[in-house]
Amino acid sequence: MMGNTMSLVSAALKEGRVAPTELCQRCLSLIKSTKFLNAYITVAEETALKQAEESEKRYKRGQPLGVLDGIPIAVKDNFNTAGIETTCASNMLKGYISPYNATVVQKLLDQGAVLLGKTNLDEFAMGSGSTDGVFGPVRNPWSYSRQYKEKSVPKSHSEDKDSNWVITGGSSGGSAAAVSSFTCFAALGSDTGGSTRNPAAHCGVVGLKPTYGLISRHGLIPLVNSMDVPGILTRCVDDAAVVLGSLAGHDPKDSTTIQDNFKPFELSDLTDVSKLSIGIPKEYHAPGLSSEILALWSKAADLFKNAGAKVIEVSLPHTRYSIVCYHVLCTAEVASNMARFDGLEYGHRSDMNKSTESMYAATRREGFNDVVRGRILSGNYFLLKQNYENYFIKAQKVRRLIANDFVKVFGSGVDILLTPTTLSDAIPYMEFIKEDNRTRSAQDDILTQAANMAGLPAINVPTALSERGLPVGLQFIGRSFQEKQLLTVAKWFEKQVKFPMIQLDEVKRHDHGVFQHQKSASFLEHRT
Repeated sequence: MMGNTMSLVSAALKEGRVAPTELCQRCLSLIKSTKFLNAYITVAEETALKQAEESEKRYKRGQPLGVLDGIPIAVKDNFNTAGIETTCASNMLKGYISPYNATVVQKLLDQGAVLLGKTNLDEFAMGSGSTDGVFGPVRNPWSYSRQYKEKSVPKSHSEDKDSNWVITGGSSGGSAAAVSSFTCFAALGSDTGGSTRNPAAHCGVVGLKPTYGLISRHGLIPLVNSMDVPGILTRCVDDAAVVLGSLAGHDPKDSTTIQDNFKPFELSDLTDVSKLSIGIPKEYHAPGLSSEILALWSKAADLFKNAGAKVIEVSLPHTRYSIVCYHVLCTAEVASNMARFDGLEYGHRSDMNKSTESMYAATRREGFNDVVRGRILSGNYFLLKQNYENYFIKAQKVRRLIANDFVKVFGSGVDILLTPTTLSDAIPYMEFIKEDNRTRSAQDDILTQAANMAGLPAINVPTALSERGLPVGLQFIGRSFQEKQLLTVAKWFEKQVKFPMIQLDEVKRHDHGVFQHQKSASFLEHRT
């Protein structure tokens, strides 16, 4: 039951085979039994149960609000939620309760979704491991899967089996882990340089970064205003389309959203891919790309070719400059955005009272971790009067060239680009922290951030398990605002690859009631 797709669960709710409160209770008990994953910062048990009760009343009246009514979801802790703490995994915002909901949160609640809680992340979403938040690192559920355990034999008896766990990727690692471990059916992440797609790839779930401007950013605590987008994490492509349909469209509170009305769509089953043109960007064969992922990438290209699609190698020549360009623009906007945390209006305030300046400095020193402070310093350096032209303005020009590369490729008749999402599968936490955050982010964002700079929609689709028994995903990048085409192709691919279901013995052992629930097991088998 818990491993099922939203549409199946929604049908079960409609037919009365499971009640919203029962579903909510099961998710909450699973959150408790998987507490060791550290996926959630705040669990809103009382409000979730209240929302589930309201949903139950609607179902009893035969008037559910839609497909999402009664469906348990989770939200990354950098989206404002009225009445529930929003921390950004930082000391700066510990205890902060927003007076309003982010637009995307409000839209989900208006559709009857049940908000279980807020998920863990890197502090202020700066990172690619979900290891740098003040609440500690998130553990990848696949670390406890039968698939991984069978492949990863400890080198020696003395080796602590608990030190073998792997990272979720980041910065939306909590949301990816929550979906992957069956504690919710969908989760919101944010994506500035790959923060939804990267953890989706490492946790074996679908991660969609929509076109910039399709979904409102109002209430998403900003990192890089010109690149941030809310991301969607689900267990299948169809579910991502459902969530997208309920979130997309104009928001008067966010001037960067599209003016047109967005028509939600159902994905058809693509039977004929012969009219498709799939581009393989040669620059994505990046240094450090594992041979395993390279082989999988070319196998995926062959899959399209053998089904009759046109598969062509394309060039995005400015890709090699993009990570440096991204670093300059990202830190510059971070420096500007983080200026609001000064201890005056909200969030942490230092006791230092010698002067206003000393209070500002102490507040920011106490409130931000090294990673955030480092990015603020970098960004302010690039924005200095004597550096502005050479760094910030030049990076803006290079960004335009990167965006134009995509325009040219899509203009030449290519429909969709197929690339790897990550350079390798997830690595053990102990190995990941040997490098600093900036080095890791530069490595991990390399295949994802160009889509943010160009504002294009992109999706991670779980593809196969690595030799170590861990998920590997591939990325599809589409034309601007062509989510329907992108998701239709992603759904076709998902159907071909038949990614395996995670075998979470740990969860079964922790929780007797959830997986062996007789009433549900008989009508909803795990999907293949």
